[in-house]
Amino acid sequence: MLNKIDVRLVPPVLISLILVAGHFSFGILRGFDAILLAIGSAVVVELALGRLIHGAWVHPASAYTSGISVGILVRSPMLWPFALCSVLSIMSKYVLRVKGRHLWNPSNFGLCVLFFPAAYGMLDIAPLNTQWGNNMWPMLVIWIVGLYTIWKVKRFHITATYIAAFVVLAAVRGGITGDGFWTEVAPLTGPMYQLFALFMITDPVTTVSSKKGEIGVTVLIALAEFGLRLAEFIAAPFYALFLVGPAAMLVEMYWGDDEEAADEATDEAVDLGGDGTPAEETGAATAPEPAS
Repeated sequence: MLNKIDVRLVPPVLISLILVAGHFSFGILRGFDAILLAIGSAVVVELALGRLIHGAWVHPASAYTSGISVGILVRSPMLWPFALCSVLSIMSKYVLRVKGRHLWNPSNFGLCVLFFPAAYGMLDIAPLNTQWGNNMWPMLVIWIVGLYTIWKVKRFHITATYIAAFVVLAAVRGGITGDGFWTEVAPLTGPMYQLFALFMITDPVTTVSSKKGEIGVTVLIALAEFGLRLAEFIAAPFYALFLVGPAAMLVEMYWGDDEEAADEATDEAVDLGGDGTPAEETGAATAPEPAS
């Protein structure tokens, strides 16, 4: 079925499903004004910078994915953090670049920039920390559709590795903290981890090129998150990706086999943009990197 539709639209549809299921089951949104502001800010900045820097109108699907991620994951009584986070997310793709590539998943960058000072009381902002509770059907539907989607675009091994590592480390963490195993595994049932595992860590533009490398980096991300969760950081998965992902990219860029990496990236022929959104045929053929 995915072969018959515009693949760029699949991640936006999937993340919209998470939004609808989460909000109408548990009211996860601050309000529709916040989500619309986050999406609108991301799309406007993406279109403006794409036109200004690359001279072309880029496809807004990835900006929509970034904006909706911000709208779901940010918690604040004020509206400006939603706009600021979206703007920072999109701008990071155009400003923080090495060898023509951006290093951070856009929404992951914007979220971490806001969450870190907020963790020390400098901003009245917090990450979404909601689980699906006893109503498991929305969670199961989203995981099934999401896993099928990333399998079709050849990113399943990343999410599967992360889930397996998270479950194993949850058992270890439970032994250290004294909490039950299911208590430690429970975060996987929430929208925050669904967005993280299905969209952020599977982003091809900000992951290393080889399949073995992707699996290894994913394990390192899970280990970093393990330590951060022990230190009681609520946004532990975002910080873990923020620290490990770009470092792995830099190692590959400067010490890896550039020709082999380029060949593997070409062979995969799957560019999902900066937030998991397919970027083929974006209309920005002159850009050094498809819209993300």
